[in-house]
Amino acid sequence: MLSFGEAACLDVAEAGGKGSSLARMTALGLPVPPGFVIGAGALAAALPDGGVQLRALAARRDAEGAQALIREVELDAALRSAVLSAYAQLGEGDVPVAVRSSACAEDSEEASFAGQQETYLHVRGGADVRARIRDCWASFFSERALFYRERKGSLEDLGMAVVVQRMVEAEIAGVLFTCDPVAKRQDRMVVEAVLGLGEAVVSGQVTPDHYVLKRDGRVRKAQVHTQPYAIVSLPQGGVEARELSPQEGGAQKVDEDVLMRLARIGDELEQRLGAPQDIEWAMQGGEIFVLQARPVTA
Repeated sequence: MLSFGEAACLDVAEAGGKGSSLARMTALGLPVPPGFVIGAGALAAALPDGGVQLRALAARRDAEGAQALIREVELDAALRSAVLSAYAQLGEGDVPVAVRSSACAEDSEEASFAGQQETYLHVRGGADVRARIRDCWASFFSERALFYRERKGSLEDLGMAVVVQRMVEAEIAGVLFTCDPVAKRQDRMVVEAVLGLGEAVVSGQVTPDHYVLKRDGRVRKAQVHTQPYAIVSLPQGGVEARELSPQEGGAQKVDEDVLMRLARIGDELEQRLGAPQDIEWAMQGGEIFVLQARPVTA
């Protein structure tokens, strides 16, 4: 078990792409919600044979068999205790968290695994957190993930870490590219924004507002799109789509001040990491949080 503040969490081989990225941004002092990582070795350690049967199923691309095997796995007492302890440190009671898959080959420049595994939002309570950890492990062996890994990596790879991170109850969220990935211009940034949780953007469910910025954050071009619904958190856990009125959904989602603040965060992160970044962000109560960053890939 690794917190974002631990040096070991910077190791992609242990924390995966998302986990190590969050640890790196935390170390840089960026506004990252707190969380922890279940290390990449936990899946194999949870299996009675250390993963021999699971590797064989994956090698045959037997997604159904592999996922069924994982869903029978019980976290051992030590791991259950560590997860509950780390979860309790994120806040009082059943604090809502996001539980995200974090593959160890993920977010490299050679092959991005983004979108191949699952993310679970607004998970509440220790029992549900443990269940979603197992679901993240299983998602590493879906038909789509195995197909992708056959082309880009190793089918026998069991290197799946899991990130548990305190939820941002986002009023507005989106993505920020510190270059223009379509025009391939590094003197521009691109921001996409929606009302509610950013899942609506990254999953392609709705068309977000689209802003092209100069490097100092000044708006060069703005395209405002009417958003029919927002993805919002439910008090009891989970999320739902909430219908928006034409007036609410058709309004500009972010103002110039927010765009300039995003540009400053993006510029700082790009300079620190030495490459253009694809950044997921969310805003709650006027504060901007960075949820993920990876190098811009084709």
